[in-house]
Amino acid sequence: MLTTPDSVLEMRRRFYKYLHFAELIGLVVVAIATFVAMGDEVKTMVLSCHVTLTDLLLMFLYLEVLAMVGQYFKAGQLPVRFPLYIAMVALARELILGNGSASGNHMLAIAGAILMLALGVLLIRFGQVKYPTEDDQKLEK
Repeated sequence: MLTTPDSVLEMRRRFYKYLHFAELIGLVVVAIATFVAMGDEVKTMVLSCHVTLTDLLLMFLYLEVLAMVGQYFKAGQLPVRFPLYIAMVALARELILGNGSASGNHMLAIAGAILMLALGVLLIRFGQVKYPTEDDQKLEK
């Protein structure tokens, strides 16, 4: 069976339409799951009448995930920086949760990983400012 260029283009268009729909469904599921997890964490804090730094860092992780979903809905793309921010907060939370049980080398490795992620964010931002693309310029407007 031979396919014409028009039929191939139509198949691609349909595929991208279904792929975009699947992305939207996935993002909605992630957002709902994040809201549920956030609500559960707030309920736990309220019932225990106690808030710890690790609870707050976990809430920041949830907020970063929601910001990432919101950014995708707003701009249609996801900046690489958002997952890096989430990774930094997650590592900071790990560093704080391992209070006393982690070895010095483990703590140093986590701190080094946070530093490398921060340098990565700095490098990405520098590249976006120094060498902006058309997509970067559209997002700023």
